[in-house]
Amino acid sequence: MTTFAGFGEGAVDFFDGLEADNSKAYWTDHRAVYENDVKAPMLALLAACEAEFGPGKIFRPYRDVRFSADKTPYKTHCGATAGPFYVHLGPEGLMAAGGYYMMAPDQVARFRTAVDDDRRGDDLVKRVAAVEAEGVTIAGAQLKTRPRGVDPDHPRLDLIRCKGLYGHRGWPPDDVLHEAGALDRVVATWRVVRPLVERLDDHVGPTEQPRR
Repeated sequence: MTTFAGFGEGAVDFFDGLEADNSKAYWTDHRAVYENDVKAPMLALLAACEAEFGPGKIFRPYRDVRFSADKTPYKTHCGATAGPFYVHLGPEGLMAAGGYYMMAPDQVARFRTAVDDDRRGDDLVKRVAAVEAEGVTIAGAQLKTRPRGVDPDHPRLDLIRCKGLYGHRGWPPDDVLHEAGALDRVVATWRVVRPLVERLDDHVGPTEQPRR
């Protein structure tokens, strides 16, 4: 596996062009740029992270348009995961994240039980605060109102409303994107969010519901 030395000089321009012309003709004409400047460096980045974060995989570049009103065939970014950790390259630059992006109903139930418990809930609050203190943004889908049966004065109401919880940090296109320092950015962010991810793994874990 090639050592990660940054994404190719044509990576961002490739996605800019794909946003403007999301067609098979554009993809075919520029596929070599995707393979050399996007996919190969992303594979190298994941390989460099594997010893610490586990094996990674790149998402397919093709969109599932079966149930979507948007029939454009290609994703305008390249996303990859290493377990609960995520990295994303697109027109806006690089983004790294970690956590539970969208929890299944059984995960939400376990998460709320943990948040409702004073000891475990307070620990989650502290871990969220520690992530934010490092300049990483906390995000995740939330209910607009409190869950049924939850006290409106619950001390951790904002957290208990979450249907997803993760931390993310992004960087617009710059010279570092094309250098080995892009790997350092991803690794540093994953390390910041890891204590939160580990607690989510302990309290929530993977869904036990069958895939549709």
